[in-house]
Amino acid sequence: MSGGFDDLLAANAEYVADFHYGGFDGIAHAGIGLVTCMDSRIPPLEMLGLKPGDAKVLRSAGGRVTEITMTGLVLGVQLLGVRRIMIIPHTRCAMAAMSEDDLRAKVEQAAGKPAGYLPISVIPDQLEALRRDVAAVREHPLIGDDILVGGFMYDVDNGRLTQID
Repeated sequence: MSGGFDDLLAANAEYVADFHYGGFDGIAHAGIGLVTCMDSRIPPLEMLGLKPGDAKVLRSAGGRVTEITMTGLVLGVQLLGVRRIMIIPHTRCAMAAMSEDDLRAKVEQAAGKPAGYLPISVIPDQLEALRRDVAAVREHPLIGDDILVGGFMYDVDNGRLTQID
C-alpha cells in the first residue's frame, strides 16, 4: 500500500507547513457554483480569479450537469451560499471528439475487459448540450428564479472563457 503516493504525501507536507484555510465554514463566499470537466487542463478557481472558500466546484466528464452535479448545485444554492452558477465545458474535449462506440472501444482496449455496461454519454454537440444543461439548472424547482445561471466555453489553448448562454 505505501510507496505509490509518497511524492504526493511529501508535497502535502509542504502544503501543510503554510496552510491557512483552517476553520473555513464551507460556504461559497463568492457565491459561485461551478460545473466543469474533469480535464486536468482546467484550473477552475484560478481561471476565475477565485481562491479556496469562494466557490463550490463540481466536475464531471465533459462538464455536463449530471444527476450528482445537479444535487451538488441544489445543496450549494440551498445551504452553502451559491447565488451564481457557471457551467463550463471546454474545447478539445474527448467526450465531444469521439462516438460512444469509439470511446467505449478505447476504454475496453485500455482495460482489457468489456465495458458495454459503462454509461459514457459522449457529447455530439457541445453547444446544444450546454444550452440544455443551463436550461435544466434554470428550470430546476430547487434552484430558484433568483439564481443567475450561465453557460460558458473554456478554451484549453488560451485560457479564455466565452459566455454562450
